[in-house]
Amino acid sequence: MSLIIDMTGHSAAYAARLLAEAGHEVVRVESRTGDILRRLGPHPDGRLDLEHGPYHLFLNMGKKSLTLDVKSPAGQQIFLKLVGKADALVANDPFPLEEMLLREANSRLVLTLVEDAPPEICAYARSGLMSITGLPSQTPVIAGGHVIYAITGLYTAIATAAAMNAQQCAGEGRSVRVSVQQCLESLMEQAMVAYTSTGEITRRRGLRGQITAISGALACADGYWLVSVPPNPESWSRLKEWIGDPELSEDRSLDEDAGRNRKRDFVLNRIEVWSKRFSKEELVTGAQERHIAASPVATPADLVCDPQLLARGFLTEVEDPDSGRIMVPGGAISTPRGFRLAPAPALGQHNAEILTKLGYSKLDQQAFMESGVL
Repeated sequence: MSLIIDMTGHSAAYAARLLAEAGHEVVRVESRTGDILRRLGPHPDGRLDLEHGPYHLFLNMGKKSLTLDVKSPAGQQIFLKLVGKADALVANDPFPLEEMLLREANSRLVLTLVEDAPPEICAYARSGLMSITGLPSQTPVIAGGHVIYAITGLYTAIATAAAMNAQQCAGEGRSVRVSVQQCLESLMEQAMVAYTSTGEITRRRGLRGQITAISGALACADGYWLVSVPPNPESWSRLKEWIGDPELSEDRSLDEDAGRNRKRDFVLNRIEVWSKRFSKEELVTGAQERHIAASPVATPADLVCDPQLLARGFLTEVEDPDSGRIMVPGGAISTPRGFRLAPAPALGQHNAEILTKLGYSKLDQQAFMESGVL
């Protein structure tokens, strides 16, 4: 197990959580007033709560919290001692300390610096993603729930893990740079491939897809379901027979993918009229029986009681000291490992533990607290 220092912003905090899921000890260093993750809402009762914000509770699971003023001389000394024992430091660029100081403290350190340029909406726009998200007749929109930061966090975790593997093989430190914009640009891959190969420009279509003619989220009796039909005659034939709509069955131009592309909105409108008669579960089950890719569009309330997530152990019930028994999500790495992450830490919860391991006495720690270093 490696010791990893986490000083990332929102765009890469998921990386450190993934590394915690893999079994590493992750120490999140933050100011004594709490960092940005603790401030992201919604908060209980609409009031700022540094301990119960949803992003803090999820992204900081499995981590330890050390509050430290890294810019003060005493805080810098403590931090460099911690660096001396660490295997990796993941942080946003620019970092408040020069790399030379970090290397002097630990020549074997893996240093991952994340090049970010907030606000999120600007990074999203520069990557090109805003050109393909939103309704065609309205202004572009950004994907909700900060979901793009799951991608940037994943890439940062992979880059850090690869550098740590190289570190173990060569016995030397490594420096890694991850660009948030380049991570987001990778999500434009399909659109760029389509333009390069066919000259087709991917445009905003709201809930409906563009890569294949028959794809998108369609309304049903209890919400929405997602369907994607490959551009081959067999798949179209199975879908057509299932729906049983004469308007679709008798139009021979739809038997070719080119015809379905020309009339894609007509086809999707007909499918949506039909699908409004059925529930998400009925539609997804029927699609799977016919080897058609489909999925329910789940709300947060749906996910909490999702049978598959419960059966796989992704959701587990835990006792929260403030909220009682609640359902808590596991993780992409921890769930198959059967490893349960510790709850997100309280601000500065591990100060004494970490400083004691670094050789500081209780008197030293008290002095640090009184001077505002901790």
